[in-house]
Amino acid sequence: MHKYIIRRTLQFIPMMFLITVVVFGLAKAAPGDVLSGERLDPNVPAEVYEERREALGLNDPIHIQYWNWLSSVATGDMGTSMQYPGRPVLDLINARIMNTVYLSLFALAVTLAVAIPIGIYSAQRKYSLFDYGATTFAFLGLATPNFFAGLLAIYVFAFTLGWFPSQGSVSAAGLTGIELFLSKLRHLVLPGFTLGLASTAAYMRYMRTEMLEVKGSDFIRTAKAKGLTNNSVLYKHTLRNALIPIITLLGLEFGTLLSGAVITEQVFNYPGIGQLFITAITNRDYPVIMAINLILATSILVGNLLADIFYAIVDPRIRYD
Repeated sequence: MHKYIIRRTLQFIPMMFLITVVVFGLAKAAPGDVLSGERLDPNVPAEVYEERREALGLNDPIHIQYWNWLSSVATGDMGTSMQYPGRPVLDLINARIMNTVYLSLFALAVTLAVAIPIGIYSAQRKYSLFDYGATTFAFLGLATPNFFAGLLAIYVFAFTLGWFPSQGSVSAAGLTGIELFLSKLRHLVLPGFTLGLASTAAYMRYMRTEMLEVKGSDFIRTAKAKGLTNNSVLYKHTLRNALIPIITLLGLEFGTLLSGAVITEQVFNYPGIGQLFITAITNRDYPVIMAINLILATSILVGNLLADIFYAIVDPRIRYD
């Protein structure tokens, strides 16, 4: 296992290099930059913007720009924001990234807490009224876009019922201790459930399908023939094996939730990196765009590694050495 982890970690180096090439290339392929467009002050001479572009290195050859950016990233410096002159990109991201992490973890917790029990029960009560209801919910959850589910949640639970706030991450500035925690938790409910809706629906179907497939296996019939209790067969044998494919999805889920938070954060005006990402795209702030893309790609790579490690924990038969 240790050799495998080291080998996979070393594989990050060429993969991260390729990711930096793709991220930088896509950013530079987009037309214009922060110093071009209709929003610039027409009263400011074009020479001023040209001097600013030269100072930022935007007129350098593309390979020079890439090397300068990559050298800075390798030392932990993501550069300086073009939209907010003099403001380091990492400062902008650090001020918001924990909000997105909290939102993603809350959505993931909701997904696991809801999808796995319902998937197991649906498999145990196949073709029952509960099973049909869960299947209907799953299809609706998969078919409903995040932005529509978010707007519906705001209308029902924020405006009509007034149970939860519709925007922001805290109720007021200056909160501390338990008040701050409860305020953040209340602000996480609507965007968290909205972000986790599609994942919850998908995991319900995956869990049900895997449970039914494992239940029909020979070793399950053998376990029952040995006189094991239903709970022992269900949780020790069936569930343990049914979770293996689910872990593959969990490895990618956190990175997917981080990227999926872009739309959800806009709908709920939630101050995370998703909202920062949209603002950077609107203002063509490429250093911020590239930094966030790099963070999302890295989170997916780390998720894949964690998924492989969890394989061996769930199924002792899996060995990498």
